[in-house]
Amino acid sequence: MKYTDSLSTLLRPFSGWFDNSYSSVMKTDVKANDREYTLSVDLPGVNKSDIEISLQDGYLTIEANRHAEETDKEANYVFREKTYGRMSRSFYVGDGISEDSIKAKYENGILTVVVPKYREEDKALKRISIE
Repeated sequence: MKYTDSLSTLLRPFSGWFDNSYSSVMKTDVKANDREYTLSVDLPGVNKSDIEISLQDGYLTIEANRHAEETDKEANYVFREKTYGRMSRSFYVGDGISEDSIKAKYENGILTVVVPKYREEDKALKRISIE
C-alpha cells in the first residue's frame, strides 16, 4: 500500500471537510443593520486586480480569479487542497440599488462589500403642483 493510499484511508471519515468542490466556493459572512448589509468574502491568495464586482438586474456578482502557483516539478505532494481558477457568487440585493451606493474594499485576503438596504419609502417623493 502506498503512503498516499493510507493517507486517503485515514482522511476518509473527514472527506466532507476536504471535498475540493466545496472549498472552491467563496466563503461569505453577511451582517445586517437597519441601514445596510455588509458582506465579508474570504479570497486568500487573490490579487485585488483579479476581483470584479458587478450589479445587474438587482444581483450583485463577485468574481475572482486565483492563479496557480508555480510548482516545483520535483515536488512529491502527499495531499493538495488549494484550488485555482475563476470563481463567482451572486447575491440578490434588489432592483432599487445603484452601483454608486455600493462600497468595497480589499484587505488581507478579505473583500468587504457594503450594500445599502433598499426600502420603497426611500424613493424620492415627487410632489405634483396644483394649478
